[in-house]
Amino acid sequence: MNTSGTDPDLASRQQARVLVRAARKAFETYRRFSQEEVDRICYAACEAGFRASRQLAELAVEETGFGRAVSKQAKNEFSTRGLWAYIRDLRTCGLVRSDQARGVYEYADPFGVVAAIIPTTNPTSTALFKALICLKSRNAMVVSPHPRATRCIRESVRIVAEAAEAAGAPQGLLSCLDQVTLEGTEELMHEDGVDLILATGGAGLVRAAYSSGKPAFGVGPGNSPAWIDRSADLDHA
Repeated sequence: MNTSGTDPDLASRQQARVLVRAARKAFETYRRFSQEEVDRICYAACEAGFRASRQLAELAVEETGFGRAVSKQAKNEFSTRGLWAYIRDLRTCGLVRSDQARGVYEYADPFGVVAAIIPTTNPTSTALFKALICLKSRNAMVVSPHPRATRCIRESVRIVAEAAEAAGAPQGLLSCLDQVTLEGTEELMHEDGVDLILATGGAGLVRAAYSSGKPAFGVGPGNSPAWIDRSADLDHA
């Protein structure tokens, strides 16, 4: 929260610049880590997020007024241990694949600093998911939380960042804006030190990410088709 009397937009933009610089410094160290070191750090963050699944779910419901804690807890658990079960054996450092017969060798190289935009509808699970995939792929992350979900998103990032640092990650590798304005988010997306944008939110925000001039992956609103079988437990659903 800005209590210094500084203009909120200026404070948010300045914080975005400061966090990106810190993330860049941390990234330059982290990019040289071995697969064993990366996996140890990512697993530690995963377990910390999993242990906090219920706490973060309750905080998200309290702050946003959306959803049910039990459902958000399940999503948090899926975004930590469920995700880890899928990515733990992926090689993301150095030589990851080779075809000696054809003389083809594939190396993994990180993007750099990722600007992660987090929505109010799925705040904690999205923050946990993006943090873990950045850790696994040797990238740094700076989060811009939705203004109506700032506390729960910041807490999610804090939990995994502290666990990662305790396991050996450089300080500043994962961070989150606490002075959030639209101008601050735009500053983050356009910062020279940002290499990639992961934007989850409304259509306007996703368009802004795609128009930033940087590589961007966007996820916006949509309707998912579903088939409900007659055997479904409707009360449970």
